[in-house]
Amino acid sequence: MADYPFRTALVTGASSGIGEVMAAKLADAGVATTVVARRADRLDALARHHEGITPLVADLATTEGQAAVAARIAEGDLDLVVNNAGFGTNGDFHTLDPDRLAEEIEVNVAALTRLSHAALAVMVPRGSGYLLNVSSVASFQPAPELAVYAATKAYVTSLTESLHEEAAPHGVHVTALCPGLTKTEFQAVSNTATYADEFPSFVWTSPDEVASCGLDGVAANRTLAVPGAQYKMMVAATNITPRWIRRRASSLIRRN
Repeated sequence: MADYPFRTALVTGASSGIGEVMAAKLADAGVATTVVARRADRLDALARHHEGITPLVADLATTEGQAAVAARIAEGDLDLVVNNAGFGTNGDFHTLDPDRLAEEIEVNVAALTRLSHAALAVMVPRGSGYLLNVSSVASFQPAPELAVYAATKAYVTSLTESLHEEAAPHGVHVTALCPGLTKTEFQAVSNTATYADEFPSFVWTSPDEVASCGLDGVAANRTLAVPGAQYKMMVAATNITPRWIRRRASSLIRRN
């Protein structure tokens, strides 16, 4: 069982995938964890199976949902806040539902920004705390057919890197978790279920691996936490590859 430096936590998007695994890991390690999602039944099931979990039902695509979670954070007793909620939309940009894209931006960008602000507004003055924002390796290059998702995650990574530098002198850890392909409900929600057949098994990471990487990363105050050796190498290569090559390579991968 992991030994974490936090005793209380809040995890958004905790009804499935990485967020669910992360919440379970925290609870099993004795961390009192508030879990946030829209699906009350999923949160209740999580609470039944793990001691120390408190459900908070909220839709982060709404102002009311964001305000409810921000108010919980503002109570000031949380050591760790994990902004994990988010989703993607696959397809040619001009064919997609603009209302769905607006909701994607609201959850992936606006909600994460508001909750990050709520967390640091408590943590910086008291001189301690941990903020983990879940981004993606898609944040490091364009992603044709997942254009809005990649753009939102580029925002998350950039924001989190800036906040890491701002918060570090105050004793607050801020980390961006940047996973690659991970088998969760993301594929069904984003209409990318075919990825399971299109990409070989060695490129996939497990939710358990990703969750552990994120929690260990923020505990160690890493700016970026990238699960999997294959994705660490990819991110390193991205930093020295011209943008036009990255753009063309990404486009060719999606066409094949």
